[in-house]
Amino acid sequence: MQKETNNRERGNQPYNNQINTSGDDADYGCCGICLLILSGFIILLTFPVAICMCVKVVQEYERAVIFRLGRLSKGGAKGPGIFFVIPCTDEYRKVDLRTVSFDVPPQEILTKDSVTISVDAVVYYRVQDATMSIANVENADGATRLLAQTTLRNMLGTKSLSEVLTDREEISAGMQATLDIATDPWGIKVERVEIKDVRLPVQLQRAMAAEAEAARDARAKVIAAEGEMNASRKLKEAADVMSESPNSMQLRYLQTLTAISAEKNSTIIFPLPIDMVTSLMTKKKSQNPTKR
Repeated sequence: MQKETNNRERGNQPYNNQINTSGDDADYGCCGICLLILSGFIILLTFPVAICMCVKVVQEYERAVIFRLGRLSKGGAKGPGIFFVIPCTDEYRKVDLRTVSFDVPPQEILTKDSVTISVDAVVYYRVQDATMSIANVENADGATRLLAQTTLRNMLGTKSLSEVLTDREEISAGMQATLDIATDPWGIKVERVEIKDVRLPVQLQRAMAAEAEAARDARAKVIAAEGEMNASRKLKEAADVMSESPNSMQLRYLQTLTAISAEKNSTIIFPLPIDMVTSLMTKKKSQNPTKR
C-alpha cells in the first residue's frame, strides 16, 4: 500500500528534462577535484609549453561553450576574445551567432479545398543563447530545418488555394511566430520566414488562365457597352443643341469640309444642308400633288 502511494506521488510530480545551463551548481566530486588539482600541477610544471594549449581565442561573432569534466562551466559561454581551458579536463565547442538562412525543400501539400500544390520557403534564424543551443538539442540547425518543413506543411494544409496565393505575408508571419516559439528552448531566434514559390498543376494553371481570360473578355464587353451608351447619350445631347440653332449645323458642315480638305484626296464630298434638302422635297411635293 505504501509502495502504491509513493508511485502515485512520484507520478504526480512534473518531469523536467531541461538541462541546467548556468553551471552554478556543478559538483565535480572528490575524483573530479583531484583530477583538477593534478591538471593544474601538470600545467605549472610545463608552463611555457602548456600555455599555448590553455589559451584559446574566439571571434566577435562566436561564443565558446566549455564543459569541465562533462559539466557546463560557470559563467556560461565565453567570448569574444581570449579564454583559458584546462587541457586534461576541459572541452569546448564554438557556436556561430550570425544569422543563417536555408531553403525549405519544395513540399507537396494538399490544401483545404483538395488541391495539390508544391511550396518552398526560406528561413532566417540565429543562435540567441549559445549554451542552450549546445546543451538542449543535439543538432540545432538540423532540428530547425526539419521543424520548418513540418510547420510549412501543417500551416498550408489549413488554407485554401486562394488564401495561399493571396495571403503570403500572413502565412509567413504565422510560420515565423510558430517556429520562434518552438525553437526558443533550443536558444534559436527565428527572424524571418518567406514563401518563395507556389507551383500549381499544369491542368489547374490552364483552367485558371482560361477563367481569367473569360473574366477579362466579359469585363471588356461591359466597358465597351458602357462606352457606347455614354457616346449615344452625348450624341443625342449634341443633336438636340444643334437642332435649336441652324447656324451651328452650318458651322459643323464647314468644319467637316475643313477636315476633308486637309487630307490629300482626289474626291471631295460637299454635304448639303438638311434644310435645303427639305425645302426641295417640299417644293417637289407641291408641284406633283398626290392623286386621289
